[in-house]
Amino acid sequence: MSVEPLRLGTRGSALALRQSGMVAAEIERRGTPVELITIRTSGDVATGSLAALGGKGLFVKEIEEALARGRIDLAVHSLKDVPAVLPAGLEIAATPPRADPRDVVISPVGVGLGRLPAGMRVGTSSLRRRAQLAALRPDLGVVDMRGNVDTRLRKLGACEVDAILLAAAGLERLGLAPAGLVAIPAARFLPAIGQGILALEVREDDAATRRVVAALDDPPTRAAAVAERAFLAAIGGDCHTPLAAYATVHRDQLRMRAIVASVDGREILGDAFDGPRDAAADIGTRLAEALLTRGAAALVARAGTSRS
Repeated sequence: MSVEPLRLGTRGSALALRQSGMVAAEIERRGTPVELITIRTSGDVATGSLAALGGKGLFVKEIEEALARGRIDLAVHSLKDVPAVLPAGLEIAATPPRADPRDVVISPVGVGLGRLPAGMRVGTSSLRRRAQLAALRPDLGVVDMRGNVDTRLRKLGACEVDAILLAAAGLERLGLAPAGLVAIPAARFLPAIGQGILALEVREDDAATRRVVAALDDPPTRAAAVAERAFLAAIGGDCHTPLAAYATVHRDQLRMRAIVASVDGREILGDAFDGPRDAAADIGTRLAEALLTRGAAALVARAGTSRS
């Protein structure tokens, strides 16, 4: 008796297809066939600043709509693209093991962030990266740069910029190791919320698909994701607010660091909390509340005002 394939929705970028292919291979290895369905999202066709157009949620909107309407059974996203609040009726059913969460700097000189020559132009479209870069290296220039990994590497090769900042996980999953790549320690340069984590999203009423993908869930990664997303929800920021949070799990303990910054990087508020892994959501929420009490609310409000 044949088994109906599970319909997996994905963006059409090289990285998205690679990530979805990895998930599909794991599901098929366990006996369920998978059909990949490519969906073009608003983020794929948008031009200009993502923050001005609505943020990274544009990369998941149409896929979540297809999932909610039953056109697909499963969506695979980069968790850092998923807004803090999911549409009604959808849930993240699994988070496979986290890939390298760090950012990397790539340049012809092949040195770390602290040793880049003054005046170099660094390409990035991320407000989080811009703010931390401005705080750590105010002597460097920042050039707004969108596009997929290949596009950004081509722009670097064409000398449109002198260096670029990228996520290590994307390069790793694509099997790329460009010359001049140096990883930036997460303790020095906090990653985006959910960076390196894949989110497997299903309908809440689809118990069959939830059972299939449950085998791919990694409990330490899920705890980190829950903590980081609880912080995101509680802080009240959006794509216009430079913020970062990174949770690590060791045995039954979770430790999390987070920052909220001004767009120019002149003000950065940071703190760290730790506690039992099963209190991940509470840790993320309490960390957000602590930063809000110390002035993060004003930074969030200022970021919102700056876009109007």
